[in-house]
Amino acid sequence: MIPTPEQAYELVCEYNEGEFHRKHARIVGDVMRWYANELGYGGEADFWQTVGILHDLDFEQWPEQHCVKEQALMREKGLDESIIHATASHGWNLTVDIKPEHEMEKVLYAADELTGLIGAAAIMLPSKSVQDLELKSLKKKFKNKKFAAGCSREVIANGAELLGWDLDTLFDRTLAAMKASPNAD
Repeated sequence: MIPTPEQAYELVCEYNEGEFHRKHARIVGDVMRWYANELGYGGEADFWQTVGILHDLDFEQWPEQHCVKEQALMREKGLDESIIHATASHGWNLTVDIKPEHEMEKVLYAADELTGLIGAAAIMLPSKSVQDLELKSLKKKFKNKKFAAGCSREVIANGAELLGWDLDTLFDRTLAAMKASPNAD
């Protein structure tokens, strides 16, 4: 089964009670939908969004088994293996050996951590709005390893490399995607 984005969000709520994880799921889903349309996969936008929504399904309850436990949860629910592979692949070289293969998986791998960094940078602004975050400020925050230290710069850089993009391209596109998200502010 391939759930709709709405069904995916219901599943996220089943395993995640905290608003932080629920909001992150919505934002990453929106970012993935934006990328699907931007990169010529508009016909698969729902699928990309569903993967983005589900990617951290297990994180709130089982952080030490992240990307492992969610595979079992999704199989129990009868979700399609393509979703299971895609969501698990964002934990490549961290918790699983599942390498991102499809362009969508590479985008998720690169953009997931970056959405956290962008969100953290936005709340430091007087407006606290991603709409006011500029690329140069984001690049400055990225270079400051102490800022949002939980956002792996290595994963972000590896993700850009997997996509064949430079960091500026990844930053610019993901920032535009978050600005387009109704859930980012």
